Amino acid sequence: MDTVFLRLRSIVFLAFLCAFTQVQANQDEAPNTLLIVGDSLSAAYGVQSDEAWVALLRARLDAEGLENWRVVNASISGETTDGGLRRLPGLLDKNEPEVVVIELGGNDGLRGFPPGVIEKNLAKMIEQVREAGAHPLLVGMQIPPNYGERYTRAFAGIFPKLAEQYDTGLVEFFLEGIYNQDGMMQSDGIHPTAEAQSLLLANIWPKLAPLLK
Repeated sequence: MDTVFLRLRSIVFLAFLCAFTQVQANQDEAPNTLLIVGDSLSAAYGVQSDEAWVALLRARLDAEGLENWRVVNASISGETTDGGLRRLPGLLDKNEPEVVVIELGGNDGLRGFPPGVIEKNLAKMIEQVREAGAHPLLVGMQIPPNYGERYTRAFAGIFPKLAEQYDTGLVEFFLEGIYNQDGMMQSDGIHPTAEAQSLLLANIWPKLAPLLK
């Protein structure tokens, strides 16, 4: 009787061990999530979705052996920091990301929103990302000089100030090497062309890659 009991107990233990191992394996294989909260620059405005920098990013992840990352692009054309701030809690709850790219502020600047308001909204977004246990990456922007030197300088200063304050990653200027190059901007002078999408990825990748690896 004792022998039968011992055998049964061994079988139960082995079954439990196998089940635990399978659960652990499934957890290890579960993809990490990269959440992008941006505006038209990340929402493929004026270009085919498979040509946009976010699509190129997915291919880059595979090429770098980072297949365990999935990309959730929650970018919306015309989005402001206020809209992003209101949407962010739901996006964090739904997607449970490990990394969040915050690519917002350009529309605020083009509409002349007060720099203090923009800074406050972005600061709250960074705080919410951190509270959710994720790593934020802030993408900096600049606006045309016709808005006046005082305003353009104050706007551009928002991003490095927040990056230093919160010790977070920063892409200094998303359109660096793009905005002033022939054929890289659409006719509106605001949105990059399809040819520029690889340059957008090249600008963000050096700051993004360390967070993924």
